[in-house]
Amino acid sequence: MTSGLTWARVRAWRVARQRLDERVPKRRLLDVVREVCGLHAQVQSSAELQAWARVDGVTADDVREALWERRTLVRTWAMRGTLHVLSADDLPLYVAALRTHDRWWKGAWLRMIGHSADELRSILDAIHRSLGARPVTRERLTEKVSALAGPWARERMGSGWGEMLKPAAFAGSLVSGPPRGQNVTFVRPDRWLKAWVVPEPEEAWREIVRRYLRTYGPATREEFARWWGMQPATAGRILKASADEVEEVEIEGWAGWTLIGDVAAMRKARLLSPARLLPAFDVYVAGTRPEASLVDRRFEARVFRQAGWITPVVLIDGMVAGVWGHERRGPEVEVAVEPFGTPSAARRREVAEEADRLGAFLGAPARVTWIRP
Repeated sequence: MTSGLTWARVRAWRVARQRLDERVPKRRLLDVVREVCGLHAQVQSSAELQAWARVDGVTADDVREALWERRTLVRTWAMRGTLHVLSADDLPLYVAALRTHDRWWKGAWLRMIGHSADELRSILDAIHRSLGARPVTRERLTEKVSALAGPWARERMGSGWGEMLKPAAFAGSLVSGPPRGQNVTFVRPDRWLKAWVVPEPEEAWREIVRRYLRTYGPATREEFARWWGMQPATAGRILKASADEVEEVEIEGWAGWTLIGDVAAMRKARLLSPARLLPAFDVYVAGTRPEASLVDRRFEARVFRQAGWITPVVLIDGMVAGVWGHERRGPEVEVAVEPFGTPSAARRREVAEEADRLGAFLGAPARVTWIRP
């Protein structure tokens, strides 16, 4: 086991890997999405702000254009069964791994949805046959699936929980299409995208392990399991299959796995980044473990809230140093910042500069309000 690493060095390395030390040019948007293993997109505006936090000069329209016009990004259910924006070129890689998820075929899930495995298979096949390159609203998809599978499928397809959409996405049959007013639409990725070749699962898992550890490592099997949304034992088997590419490291009494060769870069890493404003659900916050390496335990509940909500945070030296929010007030955007301590004058200036960038992104001048801790 390699020892002698410190959390300060590891945080510096992670910040750089997340492109939070220095924003990259707009032409690198797709590279950034690929490097961070996708942007959390349960809230679409949060995905756009995650891009803003890492890419210089990017706009919300740039992200939407890449999704709906250029089709170089896609939005679909992925890690942890949550919506993510992924690089279109990478979608087959993730689908190859997602297809190994067997929750949908277990008794507990089938009892919950009230259908047999054959009925579930019938619905998923109907979804696959009903979608193509032309966007279809959820209501229209329900009609088409019911016509193919039978009227009994209508209630399940119309459920407010959308139980059939995730397994269809995991199977590679469905991704989000461009919104139609207030209605969501869906398309079939092998028809919507230019290329569609799904690799073998073993190959896909090895590449996903590389990407995860290259950005979020070092990590234990439990942390990898939490990030992906699987059982620790399964995560352990997947990591073991990459044993020739990983090594165990010790960081201030904590042990985890990282890619062979990354330790040298971690030892040299230096934190030179300014304060950053990260939006709700930012992948740096969602993926960094253990949580004590990210935020003082006294403030964990302020960041990781109930129902899986992750608060927008102020990031200083790779650590969460406060929380913030923004609201449009007349011609301005008010950015309310609540630090956990007393930031220096230099850090306050950096936060003000971030707020100015946010205002430019949102199309209105920003005003920072500091809330006493």
